[in-house]
Amino acid sequence: MTGLLPFRDINVHASASQYAFTSPSTPSAPTLVVERPSGDLRLNDGPLLGSKRVSSIAGILGIIKLKLDKYIIVITKAQPMGRLKGHMVYKVIATELLPLRERPLHDPDEDTYYGLVKNLLKTGPLYFSYSFDITNTFQRQAKSDLTAPLWKRADDRFFWNRFIQSDLIDFRTGAGTSAGYRQQGREQAGADAFILPVMFGMMRITNTKIKSTPITFTLITRRSRYRAGTRYFSRGIDEDGHVSNFNESEQIVILNDNNDGLGGFAGGGGMLNGKVGAHGQELQIMAYVQTRGSVPVYWAEINTLRYVPNLQVRAVETALSAARKHFDEQIRLYGENYLVNLVNQKGREDKVKMAYEQMVRLLVSSATESSKSDEYSSEKLRVMQAGDRKQEFDRLHYIYFDFHNETKGLKWHRAQILLDQLKQGLIEGGYFRAVDMPGDTQGQLEVRYQQTAVVRTNCMDCLDRTNVVQTMLGRFTLTRQLTDVGILGSGESQDDDEAFRDLFRNVWADNADVVSKSYSGTGALKTDFTRTGQRTRAGALQDLNNSITRYVRNNFADGPRQDGFDVFLGAYQPSNYIGGSPLFADRRPAFIQAVPYLLATSCFMVLIASLTLGVWSWHFIYSHGMLYVNWPKLNTPRWATDGYQEALGSVRNDALLGQLVTRHERGASTARVTALEEGKKRIQ
Repeated sequence: MTGLLPFRDINVHASASQYAFTSPSTPSAPTLVVERPSGDLRLNDGPLLGSKRVSSIAGILGIIKLKLDKYIIVITKAQPMGRLKGHMVYKVIATELLPLRERPLHDPDEDTYYGLVKNLLKTGPLYFSYSFDITNTFQRQAKSDLTAPLWKRADDRFFWNRFIQSDLIDFRTGAGTSAGYRQQGREQAGADAFILPVMFGMMRITNTKIKSTPITFTLITRRSRYRAGTRYFSRGIDEDGHVSNFNESEQIVILNDNNDGLGGFAGGGGMLNGKVGAHGQELQIMAYVQTRGSVPVYWAEINTLRYVPNLQVRAVETALSAARKHFDEQIRLYGENYLVNLVNQKGREDKVKMAYEQMVRLLVSSATESSKSDEYSSEKLRVMQAGDRKQEFDRLHYIYFDFHNETKGLKWHRAQILLDQLKQGLIEGGYFRAVDMPGDTQGQLEVRYQQTAVVRTNCMDCLDRTNVVQTMLGRFTLTRQLTDVGILGSGESQDDDEAFRDLFRNVWADNADVVSKSYSGTGALKTDFTRTGQRTRAGALQDLNNSITRYVRNNFADGPRQDGFDVFLGAYQPSNYIGGSPLFADRRPAFIQAVPYLLATSCFMVLIASLTLGVWSWHFIYSHGMLYVNWPKLNTPRWATDGYQEALGSVRNDALLGQLVTRHERGASTARVTALEEGKKRIQ
C-alpha cells in the first residue's frame, strides 16, 4: 500500500530557486520539487542540497494560480476527528499559501484574489484522511479498486480540491499542459503520495452506546464541488446537470469496532449470516444515504434589497436536457429516486413547484398522479410516478408534501404523513450492510445488503425544511437497522434510550448548521425542534436572528464569498493580463457610490443630535429635580413649595430658557402647586 496513500508527514524545504517536499518517515521516497518562480514540477531521487527546512506540514492541498503568481497551499494544522474502521480522519484547521515568486508583487487584484482564497480556506469545513476514502460512501468503496491510489478512488463530485490538484495530477499522469513539468508524457507514480483528496462538508464520529451496546455512530455530509456557491447566487441547475447546494449525507453505524476502545457486542444467540454473534464479534457496518439539491430547472432569485427577492423561472423545456443529465447520474449512482419536494404550494414558491412537476411529467413515461387534501391544506400530498416501466427515468418517484401548512402551529408530528407515504419505498430501498472480510489486509468488505434507492429532498434553499425531513428519515432507518441486528426489540425505538436520542438529535442539528452556514452564511432554522423535539421561544428568537443575519449577508457579503468559491474551484480562472483598471474596482457612477455614504452621514448626524439633546435633557431634569417630583396636591409641604418656586425661578432667570417659561400661568398657585405636573387629575 506504500505509495498508494498520501504521506502522513511532509517537511518543506525552501530556497530562492525551489520548494522541496520530503517525507521524513519514508526516506526512500522521492522528493517533490517545485521550481521557483516557474512552477515546474519534478521528482528527485536523492537529497537536495542548499534547501533550508522551513516547517513540517500535514499535506499539500494544491497549487493555485492567481493573477500574477502561483501559490502552493499547504495544510499547516489538522485536528483528529475520530476513526472509521481504524482510519483516522482529520479536519483542516490552518493553511498557508507559499508564493512561487521570491519577491511578491503587490497588485490590487492579486491581493483581492489572495484574500478570497484565504477567507474560503478559513471558513470552509474541510476534512481528509491519509488512508481512507471519505469522499465515497461505504457502498461505493466496496466496489472500488483498493489497489489504486487514494486520489484515483475519490468521488469526483466531492474531491473538493480537485481543481487545485490539477498540476500534481497532470504531472502524475503525464497528460495535459496545466503544469510545466519536464518529463511530459511520462507517468510519475512517485507523485501519488503527495496528492491528498479533501472533502468539504460535515463529519461527526462518536463512540457511544445504545442500550448498553457500544457502537460508533457517524454522520458525514459531502458537498458537491459543482455549482457550489451561496444562497441567492447559486440556484437551480446548469447545462451539465449539476444542481446548486447538492449534498450527500451518509449515516453510519459500526458495531464491534475495536479501535473505539469499547467492548464488542455479542448479541442474541442464533443470529447467523453476518448478524452479531454469528462467529465471534465481526466488525459490521450499516450505512444509509440521502441527498439534497436544488430544484433541477433554470430558476433564480434576484436580489433587490427587499426581504423577498424577485423569483424568475425559465421555461421548463429549456432545462430538459440538463435535467436528463442530472437524473441519469442520480439513478446510476443511487438507483430508485424518491423526489421529495417541500416548497409551498401557494404564493411565490408555487412557480418552482409547478416547474418541478412539469419536469417530472416530461421525464417519466405515462405519468400517473394522485393527490390528497385535508383541513390544513388543499394539497397535502401529491404523488407522481410512471404508469409503466419503459425507460431509465421511470425510476423517478415524485412526492410533494405541503410542509408549512401541515406543520403550522407547531404541529411537527404531522410530518409523519410524509414518512408514511415514503415507508414502503424506504423498506424496499433498504440500506447498506457489510462485514470485514477475514484476513483481508486491504480492508475489503463482504457486502450483505445494498441500498437500492435514495430519497432526494429539497425545499427552496434545501436547508431548514429539508433538515427536518432528513433527520426524520435517518431516525426511521436507524431504528430499523438496530432492530435487524437485535439491539432493539420489536416495537422499540432508538429514542427509548434518552442519552442516545439526545446525541442523535444534536448530531443532525449540527449537520443542519454546517450545511446552512456554507450556503446561507448562518446556522439553520428550526434546529431547536431537531435538538429537543419541540419548538421553543429561544429557538424562535434564534430563527429571527438568523433570518435577519441572512438578509444582511445575502445582500451585502455573499458576492465576495461567491467569488471565493469560483476562484478556488476553477469556475473562474484569473487572467495574467497586466494593465487597465483593477478588476475589483467599483465602476458604478460616483453619485451611486456616494448615496450610502450620504445615508451613513445623515444617520450619524441624527445620532449625534439625538445624543446631544438627550444628554442635555437628562442634565436639565437632574439639575431641576424638584420640578419633576410628583408632589402631593392637597397638603403640599411648605418646604416643597419653596423649593419648587426656587427651582422654577432659576429656569425663568435663564437667558435662553426663561423665554420658554411663561410667568403668569393660568391657575398657578404657590400655595397648592397645582401645576407641578401637567396631565395629573386632581382628586376631588
